[in-house]
Amino acid sequence: MEPKNLYTAADCVETGYGCALHNKVIVLSRQALPEDYRNQLFFCSGGNGANPNPIGRSVFLTSLSDGEQHRFFRSDVVGVLKPELLPESAKLQLSQIRPPNALPVERNEPKYSGYSFLPDGRYASGVWLCSEKEVMDYIEIQQPYQHRIMICDRDDFAVLELQEGKLLYPSEEAMEAFRQQEQQGGMTMT
Repeated sequence: MEPKNLYTAADCVETGYGCALHNKVIVLSRQALPEDYRNQLFFCSGGNGANPNPIGRSVFLTSLSDGEQHRFFRSDVVGVLKPELLPESAKLQLSQIRPPNALPVERNEPKYSGYSFLPDGRYASGVWLCSEKEVMDYIEIQQPYQHRIMICDRDDFAVLELQEGKLLYPSEEAMEAFRQQEQQGGMTMT
């Protein structure tokens, strides 16, 4: 899907101050952007304005055209983009975003890498993930928008794979056992 020239409220699944923006792809108003900046699609990583019925105004965003970090106001946001309208180029850029609050890889050893694939098999390089929580956060961010998600361990062996929201590997039973063990004191994905 090619990017549109102008995204409006009709392209959004949610609009208004009652919707949560955190960890979602949002549409920014064209009026809020510099005249020479054409992309309206951003990933929202947080800010006091990202909550439903926010008490603050700031939202922290990552451009899905160039990966640059920005700060805008909640009033600049049109709404949360319908996942099916996200263009392929933006999906590839989104796949490169580590979860907000992820541990810095400069001081922490990554345990996993996350990959997201387009239907034709194209993908961008993987992103480092330092914990099982970061893996689950990465999946939560990517799942509404990506065709296929794969998590690999440090040796680049697949430890988790989803396609169109369905778990392919490991089995549902193995994932449930992992969740239970994680709640009882921790376990690593293998």
